[in-house]
Amino acid sequence: MHSTPRRLFNTLLHPKDHPGFSDVGLMRLGSIIAPHGPIPVSKSTWWAGVKTGRYPKPVKLGPRITAWRVEDIRTLIQTGSTD
Repeated sequence: MHSTPRRLFNTLLHPKDHPGFSDVGLMRLGSIIAPHGPIPVSKSTWWAGVKTGRYPKPVKLGPRITAWRVEDIRTLIQTGSTD
């Protein structure tokens, strides 16, 4: 079984941490998209946008754990773009 260091999981943000984000860290999808997150899209729309480059690429933490960099999500919210 793949083991991810505990400190990495401590940097993940959850919906209860909204409305503010930390300066650095990782966020799970449930904290990014509707209904708990600031980006009002569905899961399927989000993944289609990741595939086309509209939304930031994820970071794989394990075989079934995916997260996104807070900085990338903050940039997306502020500019509407991943660039």
